[in-house]
Amino acid sequence: MSWEPVFRFVQRIPRGKVLTYGALAAALRLPGGARTAGRAMGATPSGRGIPWHRVVGAGGKLLIRGPHAMLQKKLLESEGVELVESRVKIDRHLWKPAKQKKNRQSRNTKAPARGKLN
Repeated sequence: MSWEPVFRFVQRIPRGKVLTYGALAAALRLPGGARTAGRAMGATPSGRGIPWHRVVGAGGKLLIRGPHAMLQKKLLESEGVELVESRVKIDRHLWKPAKQKKNRQSRNTKAPARGKLN
């Protein structure tokens, strides 16, 4: 499985906003859910501008361990994201992506009635 669709989606998360692993998985219909989203974020290549730090656990919890944990916290704070201990104030900073619109032209275009010209 290629992680490119995941990386492209994560690049849409605006500064100062976060998305949970579960919401990311649901938006992209990833098999395996939040765990798969977590694996994708763990495979994020450096130097491509993918804001991996904007993806957090359920309830806004920072789940990353080790040296990257402090980096994630600092990056989020630099964007104005409020944290209490290791938890984002999710009610203020959760990003809700717009639902994908279906092709409106195909739904709204009617064939002309028989015998009538446009």
